Amino acid sequence: MPISFKVNGKEHTLDVEEDMPLLWALRDELGLTGTKFGCGIAACGACTVQVDGTAMRSCSVPVSYADGSEITTIEGLADPDADTGGLSPLQQAWIERQVPQCGYCQSGMLMAVDALLKENPQPTDEEVGAAITNICRCGSYPRVLAAIRDVTRA
Repeated sequence: MPISFKVNGKEHTLDVEEDMPLLWALRDELGLTGTKFGCGIAACGACTVQVDGTAMRSCSVPVSYADGSEITTIEGLADPDADTGGLSPLQQAWIERQVPQCGYCQSGMLMAVDALLKENPQPTDEEVGAAITNICRCGSYPRVLAAIRDVTRA
Protein backbone atom coordinates (compact mmCIF):
# COMPACT_ATOMS: atom_id res chain seq x y z
CA MET A 1 0.00 0.00 0.00
CA PRO A 2 1.52 3.37 -0.93
CA ILE A 3 1.91 5.68 2.05
CA SER A 4 2.84 9.32 1.48
CA PHE A 5 4.11 11.80 4.03
CA LYS A 6 6.61 14.57 4.46
CA VAL A 7 9.66 13.84 6.60
CA ASN A 8 11.85 16.75 7.66
CA GLY A 9 10.36 18.83 4.86
CA LYS A 10 10.85 16.27 2.09
CA GLU A 11 8.02 14.34 0.42
CA HIS A 12 8.19 10.54 0.46
CA THR A 13 5.97 7.77 -0.83
CA LEU A 14 6.63 4.27 0.42
CA ASP A 15 5.13 1.01 -0.78
CA VAL A 16 5.06 -0.87 2.52
CA GLU A 17 2.67 -2.89 4.67
CA GLU A 18 0.23 -0.49 6.33
CA ASP A 19 0.86 -1.97 9.78
CA MET A 20 4.66 -1.56 9.59
CA PRO A 21 5.75 0.52 12.57
CA LEU A 22 6.63 4.07 11.59
CA LEU A 23 10.00 3.53 13.29
CA TRP A 24 11.01 0.87 10.77
CA ALA A 25 9.75 2.91 7.82
CA LEU A 26 11.95 5.80 8.96
CA ARG A 27 15.02 3.71 9.74
CA ASP A 28 14.89 0.90 7.16
CA GLU A 29 13.08 2.50 4.25
CA LEU A 30 14.34 6.10 4.52
CA GLY A 31 17.69 5.53 6.26
CA LEU A 32 16.97 7.99 9.08
CA THR A 33 18.74 6.10 11.84
CA GLY A 34 18.76 8.90 14.42
CA THR A 35 15.43 7.58 15.69
CA LYS A 36 16.31 4.65 17.95
CA PHE A 37 14.64 1.34 18.77
CA GLY A 38 14.47 0.86 22.50
CA CYS A 39 11.71 -1.32 23.85
CA GLY A 40 9.22 -1.85 21.02
CA ILE A 41 6.22 -1.25 23.30
CA ALA A 42 6.16 2.56 23.51
CA ALA A 43 7.45 2.56 27.08
CA CYS A 44 10.94 4.06 26.83
CA GLY A 45 10.60 6.89 24.30
CA ALA A 46 13.87 6.31 22.42
CA CYS A 47 11.85 6.19 19.19
CA THR A 48 10.00 9.50 19.72
CA VAL A 49 9.36 11.58 16.62
CA GLN A 50 6.87 14.35 15.92
CA VAL A 51 3.84 13.63 13.77
CA ASP A 52 2.12 16.90 12.84
CA GLY A 53 3.92 18.49 15.78
CA THR A 54 2.85 15.91 18.36
CA ALA A 55 5.48 13.74 20.03
CA MET A 56 4.75 10.08 19.32
CA ARG A 57 6.57 6.86 19.99
CA SER A 58 7.13 5.59 16.49
CA CYS A 59 7.60 1.94 17.46
CA SER A 60 3.88 1.65 18.17
CA VAL A 61 2.48 3.91 15.43
CA PRO A 62 1.57 2.09 12.22
CA VAL A 63 3.01 3.84 9.17
CA SER A 64 -0.54 4.10 7.76
CA TYR A 65 -1.41 6.46 10.63
CA ALA A 66 1.17 8.91 9.30
CA ASP A 67 -0.22 8.92 5.75
CA GLY A 68 -0.54 12.57 4.70
CA SER A 69 1.28 13.81 7.79
CA GLU A 70 4.33 15.94 8.42
CA ILE A 71 6.94 14.04 10.40
CA THR A 72 9.98 15.51 12.11
CA THR A 73 12.83 13.29 13.26
CA ILE A 74 15.99 14.23 15.13
CA GLU A 75 17.65 14.77 11.74
CA GLY A 76 15.12 17.56 11.05
CA LEU A 77 15.40 19.31 14.41
CA ALA A 78 18.45 21.36 13.48
CA ASP A 79 18.05 24.97 12.39
CA PRO A 80 20.32 25.71 9.42
CA ASP A 81 20.02 29.45 10.11
CA ALA A 82 21.03 29.21 13.77
CA ASP A 83 24.13 30.93 15.12
CA THR A 84 25.05 27.62 16.72
CA GLY A 85 26.39 25.95 13.61
CA GLY A 86 22.97 24.72 12.56
CA LEU A 87 21.93 23.27 15.90
CA SER A 88 18.61 24.24 17.39
CA PRO A 89 18.82 26.17 20.69
CA LEU A 90 17.65 23.02 22.45
CA GLN A 91 20.39 20.90 20.88
CA GLN A 92 22.97 23.55 21.80
CA ALA A 93 21.73 23.58 25.40
CA TRP A 94 22.00 19.78 25.44
CA ILE A 95 25.68 20.08 24.50
CA GLU A 96 26.43 22.93 26.87
CA ARG A 97 24.86 21.06 29.80
CA GLN A 98 26.52 17.80 28.73
CA VAL A 99 23.18 16.01 28.92
CA PRO A 100 24.01 12.78 27.08
CA GLN A 101 25.98 10.07 28.77
CA CYS A 102 25.49 7.01 26.58
CA GLY A 103 23.23 9.12 24.36
CA TYR A 104 20.94 6.32 23.21
CA CYS A 105 17.72 7.88 24.52
CA GLN A 106 18.64 11.44 23.64
CA SER A 107 17.17 11.76 20.15
CA GLY A 108 13.78 10.72 21.49
CA MET A 109 14.16 12.91 24.55
CA LEU A 110 15.02 15.93 22.40
CA MET A 111 12.02 15.33 20.15
CA ALA A 112 9.67 15.07 23.14
CA VAL A 113 11.08 18.21 24.80
CA ASP A 114 10.95 20.15 21.52
CA ALA A 115 7.26 19.25 21.08
CA LEU A 116 6.53 20.30 24.68
CA LEU A 117 8.28 23.65 24.27
CA LYS A 118 6.37 24.40 21.06
CA GLU A 119 3.12 23.81 22.95
CA ASN A 120 4.21 25.36 26.24
CA PRO A 121 7.29 27.63 25.93
CA GLN A 122 7.53 28.21 29.70
CA PRO A 123 6.69 24.90 31.39
CA THR A 124 7.03 24.44 35.12
CA ASP A 125 9.19 21.61 36.44
CA GLU A 126 6.00 19.70 37.21
CA GLU A 127 4.72 20.17 33.63
CA VAL A 128 8.06 18.95 32.25
CA GLY A 129 7.91 15.91 34.53
CA ALA A 130 4.36 15.10 33.44
CA ALA A 131 5.01 15.59 29.72
CA ILE A 132 8.47 14.05 29.34
CA THR A 133 8.12 10.38 30.24
CA ASN A 134 11.12 9.18 28.23
CA ILE A 135 13.39 6.82 30.10
CA CYS A 136 17.09 7.55 30.47
CA ARG A 137 18.94 4.62 32.02
CA CYS A 138 21.93 6.87 32.71
CA GLY A 139 19.79 9.18 34.83
CA SER A 140 20.57 12.46 33.07
CA TYR A 141 17.25 14.01 34.15
CA PRO A 142 18.74 16.87 36.24
CA ARG A 143 20.83 17.97 33.24
CA VAL A 144 17.81 17.61 30.93
CA LEU A 145 15.88 19.96 33.20
CA ALA A 146 18.83 22.38 33.35
CA ALA A 147 19.05 22.43 29.53
CA ILE A 148 15.30 23.08 29.29
CA ARG A 149 15.63 25.94 31.78
CA ASP A 150 18.49 27.42 29.73
CA VAL A 151 16.30 27.47 26.63
CA THR A 152 13.17 28.76 28.36
CA ARG A 153 15.10 31.63 29.96
CA ALA A 154 16.56 32.75 26.62
